[in-house]
Amino acid sequence: MPGVTIEVKYFNTFVLKKTLSGQYVTDQPVWNGSFGVPSTVAGGYPVVADTSQGTPFAIEESRIRGGFNNTSVDFSPRAFLVEDNPNASRLFSSLIYSGIFNSRTGVNDTNVFPVGSDITKSADPANGSIQKLYAEDTNMIVFQEYKVSRALIDKDAIYSAEGGGSVTSSNLVIGVLQPYAGEYGISQNPESFAVYGYRKYFTDKNNNVVLRLSRDGITEISSYGMKDFFRDELNNIDTNAGPGVVRGAYDLYTDQYVVSMQQSPVYNTNTEFKTLTFDDTINGWPSLYTYQPDQMFSVRNNFYSFKNEKLYRHNSTAVGRNTFYGSQSPSSVTVIFNPDPTRSKTFSTMSYEGNNGWELTTLASDGTGKDYLSGLKNAYISTNDSANTILSYVMGEYVINPTNGQAVSGTPTGAGVGQGYVATFATKNPPYPRLHAGFDRKENAYVANLVNSSPAAQGEIIFGSVISGIKGFYATATFSTDRYTDPGGEKQLFSVATDFFSNNGY
Repeated sequence: MPGVTIEVKYFNTFVLKKTLSGQYVTDQPVWNGSFGVPSTVAGGYPVVADTSQGTPFAIEESRIRGGFNNTSVDFSPRAFLVEDNPNASRLFSSLIYSGIFNSRTGVNDTNVFPVGSDITKSADPANGSIQKLYAEDTNMIVFQEYKVSRALIDKDAIYSAEGGGSVTSSNLVIGVLQPYAGEYGISQNPESFAVYGYRKYFTDKNNNVVLRLSRDGITEISSYGMKDFFRDELNNIDTNAGPGVVRGAYDLYTDQYVVSMQQSPVYNTNTEFKTLTFDDTINGWPSLYTYQPDQMFSVRNNFYSFKNEKLYRHNSTAVGRNTFYGSQSPSSVTVIFNPDPTRSKTFSTMSYEGNNGWELTTLASDGTGKDYLSGLKNAYISTNDSANTILSYVMGEYVINPTNGQAVSGTPTGAGVGQGYVATFATKNPPYPRLHAGFDRKENAYVANLVNSSPAAQGEIIFGSVISGIKGFYATATFSTDRYTDPGGEKQLFSVATDFFSNNGY
């Protein structure tokens, strides 16, 4: 870096500091010397205003308390240490520790780094940079990009010629690094780390996995039914806009690990994200949430998160269920019906047991083999049967207006429950029989017929609503909560079922 030397007869300050040459911390540190006399003066004291060279440099006053006429330091000869390499360097895979701190004896050597002492410990640079340190009992866990190791504290490991090892006390602050089995690390996502008890959770974006470090070593918990999901999501959080983040925390209220994978830019609510939880009691992922947190943490059995610089407490009874950051979203459950998998079937009805307020939003059978579309280059199509949406018990309720024979719904679009009746009959409870176009109820069990809504497939003669139910080897159904039935209230779904009959093998 080019520079000049200015000789002055009188000076009031020394400019001494190694700083970065650029705007970002990834730039290489260099010895910058002095940038010259500061250009701004406020209250008679020099102030550094020029930050074009990066981090503002430090100013050390040569006069006591910086006063203009105060006693100046002596200008006599001083001893300087000439280093062979005066440039600062960044050792991304090494640790350094200072002296001790003891509040009872008043010893505070946290700013003492004696050059003559062995105060560094280096990890294998082939495993990438050190991203996270976690102290546990008398050990320290070191998370590198491609490896997780355990460093002994105030003790060391001695190995015999036969390869056996034993641990002995030592005056070393950081002993030998002992790697955990498995080629796993924390990538560059230390924000995914969370701990509860002796269990540590984190993600490894390089391997597209979610991991748990416990007494039995490292376990790949993303393989519990979600291997393909995390392979795709972790592989896609980095975009052209920049690297994404993987935020992790432990929810003490539900006793679950929460992980939120967010594409860049992470503070844009329109970006793609997935937030879900892991439960150790079932070794599974029970919930997928609709909120995108900026930060998460637990305090005294309560789970909190930050969003847009505001703090929110989760699992609060003061707001409705499934309400996050002031916005309410529906809950949904997807199930697959696959009885007698070797036979083609017709699914004719759909039923469930639980609370009122559930509707069937989608229902589709398995797809056929892809057929070639003539006249189009490399065009193939796969068809399947689908059914109309089945409204919930409240949403599908209606009565017949005796004056004109027209059906009147209790919940027209954009209105609350019963407002359709109020507009027509001036009451929410007209004295006419209630009919249901969606689910009908019998002793807390809800059932409805399936109405086919499929377009004509290739070679198909009878299709759509002319057909009762949907055809296929299996069917995929998604149940969701509606907007009007006790918004934010409890809605349980105990079981779902369907009636079907065999299509005689075709």
